[in-house]
Amino acid sequence: MSKLNIISAKKMIKILYVLGFELVRSKGSHHFFIHKEDGKTTVIPVHNNEDLGSGILKNILRDIDLDVEEYEKLRKKVR
Repeated sequence: MSKLNIISAKKMIKILYVLGFELVRSKGSHHFFIHKEDGKTTVIPVHNNEDLGSGILKNILRDIDLDVEEYEKLRKKVR
């Protein structure tokens, strides 16, 4: 497993949109996303544009069934 590079919540949200997720609702600083076709869901905490912690990022990747290599490719594309 390669090293997991940390990103901001805003960049992670951009990756989710590229993957076909849509924002369902937001409550406070938590944004709830669902995939249009397969129903996968995840929650992104958006706190003053802080970076996501490695544990939270791993949970998000697990929720959306995205491996680290695919994540890194998308991370480099999204600016």
